Amino acid sequence: MGKAIFKTGLFVSGVVLFAACGPKKAPEQPKAPPATVAVYEVKSERAVYYDNFPATITPLNQVDLKAQVTGYITGVYFTDGQHVRKGQKLYDIDRQQYQANYEQAVANLNVAKSAQAKAQQDADRYNDLLKQDAIARQKVDYALADLQSAKMQVAAAQANVSRVSNDLRFSSIYAPFDGTIGISQAKIGTLVTANANVLNTVSSDNPMAVDISVDQKEVPRFIQLQQHPGLGTDSTFTLQLPDNSVYSKTGRITLIDRAVDPQTGTIKTRLVFENDGRLKPGMSINVRAKNNNEGQFILAPYKAVVEQMGEYFVFVVRDSSKVSQTKVTLGTRINDKIIIKDGLKEGDKVVSEGVQKLKEGTVVNTGAKQ
Repeated sequence: MGKAIFKTGLFVSGVVLFAACGPKKAPEQPKAPPATVAVYEVKSERAVYYDNFPATITPLNQVDLKAQVTGYITGVYFTDGQHVRKGQKLYDIDRQQYQANYEQAVANLNVAKSAQAKAQQDADRYNDLLKQDAIARQKVDYALADLQSAKMQVAAAQANVSRVSNDLRFSSIYAPFDGTIGISQAKIGTLVTANANVLNTVSSDNPMAVDISVDQKEVPRFIQLQQHPGLGTDSTFTLQLPDNSVYSKTGRITLIDRAVDPQTGTIKTRLVFENDGRLKPGMSINVRAKNNNEGQFILAPYKAVVEQMGEYFVFVVRDSSKVSQTKVTLGTRINDKIIIKDGLKEGDKVVSEGVQKLKEGTVVNTGAKQ
């Protein structure tokens, strides 16, 4: 009996020891209070906005003036940056020398014609004598050969006259159209080479072309504006100049390129604007295209939008005050708001402040509404 009692006591002691050495239960952490955020109730609003397109100003006509003959510049008949008229003389290149060459060529042609006339007379006379058997046949053959040679000399002289006539004409350079001429790259006394030297550039200055690249999704809209110009007369197209001022003149579409660039998915579109003197070729500006689909749009605060890996999301407050991360398709930004093309409906409540502390399913306290 005593031995049995000793074993039982040993077992109880082991249980107590095991219980004392077991893991302790961690104390429960207090739950974090819901994040306090501001929400905005989405509604349909009327909006007038502009799409912005980077653009470059381009002259409707532009020509590089090149020398077509070799020689020294002997005359400059304009001031750099001057407005020139079509047909106005701009440069002379060794004009007197080419005039002398032309006169010499004409004189050589006259000599060749005189030699041909003499050869013709000799051939006619020898032919008459041959009919009377008064001259050897060989003599007649020589006369006919001389006549043929004289004719070839006339043809060569005539070709030379044509060549030097062109040189004489090209020794003076004239304005191809009305426009503005730039800074001359050659002064009086400069030696220029035919088809090698650009002497200057003339470009038309009124009106001016403005080229933009339009996304292929927008092609139907721009074709409609081109086919119905009346749609574009109410300031549909305006310019934002480099100093951020808005140009007072409005423009219209004149052409849409024949094909979409497969690399960019855009198509070149050209607008024309009247120039008050502020539009210069090569200037980088923005075209503001008024969206003709005026009406009701779903708008949300721009600061409510979160970007992740090139996609855009907002946090929508659902039942039980939990937020759901919702993907949206963005439209044009209008001041502090942005058009939501897809992803939201009227009445949705989106978090407008405090989005940085949220994730899917976070419980929020909508302490403030906008």
